[in-house]
Amino acid sequence: MPHHKPFTVALIQMAPADTPGRSIEKAAELCIQAEKQGAKLLCLPELFATPYFCQTEDHAHFSLAEPIPGPTTAELGKAAKGASATIIAPLFERRAAGLYHNSLAVIGPDGEVLGVYRKMHIPDDPLFYEKFYFAPGDLGFKRFDTAVGPVGTLICWDQWYPEAARLTALRGSNILFYPTAIGWHPSEKAQYGDEQRDAWMTIQRAHAIANGCYVAAVNRVGHEIPETGGDGLEFWGTSFICGPMGKIIAQASTNQEEIVLAEVDPKLVDTTRTHWPFLRDRRIDAYGPLEKRFIDE
Repeated sequence: MPHHKPFTVALIQMAPADTPGRSIEKAAELCIQAEKQGAKLLCLPELFATPYFCQTEDHAHFSLAEPIPGPTTAELGKAAKGASATIIAPLFERRAAGLYHNSLAVIGPDGEVLGVYRKMHIPDDPLFYEKFYFAPGDLGFKRFDTAVGPVGTLICWDQWYPEAARLTALRGSNILFYPTAIGWHPSEKAQYGDEQRDAWMTIQRAHAIANGCYVAAVNRVGHEIPETGGDGLEFWGTSFICGPMGKIIAQASTNQEEIVLAEVDPKLVDTTRTHWPFLRDRRIDAYGPLEKRFIDE
């Protein structure tokens, strides 16, 4: 049955604590705080329980991974059940020895895992050495039927790809969540910082417009320097949610831990898609070349 009632979402913008266990405790407390403010659908940042270890290539970091279900989903399951809310929990998934994913679990109000999404696009850039750690996702683009309606999830680097947003929206999602770990190289911030952050927000707002749905990006904050030294990364926060026309409804700061709350109205998705019928007018007979890496003509 379609869900038409408005509901409140919470974006948990946070930095990790000094241990994964304390990070999970902190996240659970923030989720409970968010529920007390009316939130029924909550999302944490990418790899929230640890520092962003992908700044270096170190085999020791594989010890941070865990199965799904596992310790993180168990603890956050207690928080979800206690709050009668759905929690989107990103984590480092150990699928098997030598096989790891950058994943998230959607945990329902009963504390059980509704499903898993594995990050499809894996970056490899300076201080974002994710290909060393993660195999690309193999579960495809997914929709999760939560207590408040259909939800789509993607992760960080996925947010730059309109194909990912479209395929997730085509499954019926009313809102796309992008848990994220993105920030500035401090040496580049003065010259490129504003432009980079603006591009990050613009592409995601465009996904909302093109698909007639809500989009929520949930970033971490803090300046993290790896054990090997260097300038590290300054995560720029700015967690935000925008509506189906790309208008920003709520937005966090660049440097503070915050709970960002916003109301989502499924009827607005219905109305927007009816009056701006991009899905109706798609030329699905002409998009075959999208399956090619490049068109050499």
